[in-house]
Amino acid sequence: MTVAYAAAVATGCFISTGRSLHEAVERVQLAESLGYESVYVTHIAGRESLTVVTAYALATSRIRVGTGVVPIYTRTPATMAQTAATIDELSGGRLTLGLGVSHRPVVEGWHGQRIERPVAEMREYAGIVRAILRGEDPPSGERWQTGFHLVGLEPRPTLPIYVAALSPAMLRLAGEIADGVLLWLCNPSYIRDVVIPEVTAGRERAGLPLAGFDVVPAVPAALTPDREDAFAAMRRDLIPYFGLPFYRAMIERTGFGADIEAFDAAGGDLEAMQAAISDGFVQELTAVGDEQAVRAGLQRYRQAGASSPCVGPIAKTDFAATLRAGISAS
Repeated sequence: MTVAYAAAVATGCFISTGRSLHEAVERVQLAESLGYESVYVTHIAGRESLTVVTAYALATSRIRVGTGVVPIYTRTPATMAQTAATIDELSGGRLTLGLGVSHRPVVEGWHGQRIERPVAEMREYAGIVRAILRGEDPPSGERWQTGFHLVGLEPRPTLPIYVAALSPAMLRLAGEIADGVLLWLCNPSYIRDVVIPEVTAGRERAGLPLAGFDVVPAVPAALTPDREDAFAAMRRDLIPYFGLPFYRAMIERTGFGADIEAFDAAGGDLEAMQAAISDGFVQELTAVGDEQAVRAGLQRYRQAGASSPCVGPIAKTDFAATLRAGISAS
């Protein structure tokens, strides 16, 4: 049974630290002052996401803070639950714990761990974390075994756990065991045609309604008069994802298999790889242009079923201006 946390349509944002943690904190404070409901931080190879989330929480008073997402293989379920409970206490109950499987180059190449059965392993991991946060005995798992209990820290039974998902199987699992799903590169048509039906199936499997479940897509956005420059920056950032199996499968399901074929045919030529990513793909994914275009882009996600579309930055654009435009779309 999950905790029904998510409410009606809200607007969130993704704010990673980039080159300056100080500037990132200032952006989070701006987002809070503008009325954003939530802020998420990614977990890649820079500053550690749970530490950054703590900094965001301590610099704010209202906005929810979350990981979008932290890979489950980077720490044990006991450590994850203990860290999340501590941050939730520090933030006054404002943490959303976003968990993800990540990808083999990260899990195996960086952390020396292995992905074997991602859906089953996510189910097991999240179940242990949830039990610890509730103050219950952790269930016995095949990969993770622990008898950990919080001591000297009150359980956090209402702390929301979100799961990052792309495939139908992981989407169903998110609907079944989590309070929300976090999405990246999932455009509105994929949300409408795949995400919502699969999440709904997972909710039904758990005997729960879709209402109260948070669907949280990251929406690359830019308030800019130069759409082509923003699209070019977006194409550069998309190159790694077009090479990752989980994302390639999702992109093909969305109807952009021709982009994948052209990307593969580029043979490693960077300019050709960027050119392979079509205007149609970038246009559907993003919210770019003047204020009306940013609003329209976010609205497309809402109409597809997203409850909390999250404004994300596009390189070399004015993200503070984009944040102001994005909240006006609520």
